[in-house]
Amino acid sequence: MASHGLGKEQSIQEMIAKSRNKKGKKFIEKLMPIILVITALISVLTTIGIVFTLIFETFEFFQRVSITDYLFGKEWLPFSGSEPLYGILPLVLGTLKVSVIAAMVAVPLGIAAAIYLSEYASDKTRRTIKPILEVLAGVPTIVYGFFALSFVTPLLQQLIPSLKIFNALSPGIVVGIMILPMIASLSEDAMSSVPNSIREGALALGATKLEVAIKVVLPAALSGIIASVVLAVSRAIGETMIVSLAGGATPTFDLDVTGSIQTMTAYIVQVSSGDAGYGTTIYYSIYAVGFTLFVFTLIMNLLAQYISKRFREEY
Repeated sequence: MASHGLGKEQSIQEMIAKSRNKKGKKFIEKLMPIILVITALISVLTTIGIVFTLIFETFEFFQRVSITDYLFGKEWLPFSGSEPLYGILPLVLGTLKVSVIAAMVAVPLGIAAAIYLSEYASDKTRRTIKPILEVLAGVPTIVYGFFALSFVTPLLQQLIPSLKIFNALSPGIVVGIMILPMIASLSEDAMSSVPNSIREGALALGATKLEVAIKVVLPAALSGIIASVVLAVSRAIGETMIVSLAGGATPTFDLDVTGSIQTMTAYIVQVSSGDAGYGTTIYYSIYAVGFTLFVFTLIMNLLAQYISKRFREEY
């Protein structure tokens, strides 16, 4: 009887403990959605605040400068004492020069690395190489900038004697090296998601391993690969320190990649360093250029989403 009473007492204690645990779990279950909603709202509200700041300050800029002159002007001379000119096209062209060169470097190398990691490398090799490759993404961009200025530019000058110290070619190549891990990693993930049954079917039909990689796996993973390329190029468009250090500060409306250029981000850095007083037209031009850059990046991200949905293959 005593043991029966002891067992009954223990079971009651266990029931009380379970009841308390259930109450604690229910409280956490109710609390967590509230915390998650708050964190999501902070992100959304921060984004909205940034966008509205850009819009309001850009509107103030266009109160002083004609929007037509800004969008179609071919000269960017904001510091000209007599008649400042705010034509955005030289900055846009400088940004595109660097981005196109970066894409020409990163896309073939990144996709080649993805093909090797996905189709040829063993699991052990993949686990070793992929983290090392992704370390490039963690290198500070200012280090890349000094690398472009002090190593890549002198190296290129031996091949191209007319290349100036500040140019579009050197930062373009280094930006390409910087975005290469993004293309390689995301493309490899897309290619690895292709079912092995498709590879085995192609091999059974007599295709070589290279043919399987190029003609079967690559088209099957096309949506992920294109999305990775678009996202990487949008990252190149928004790059700041590399182009500021190695590109120069001369906005020019031409296709020459051997001379000094200025990108949209480099101009923002130049003015933000103290060259313009608060409330001046030059000060508000930072926001106009920033808003233009924001639109570029937004378009690139929307394009990546569209391509990803349009060409997605579901297995």
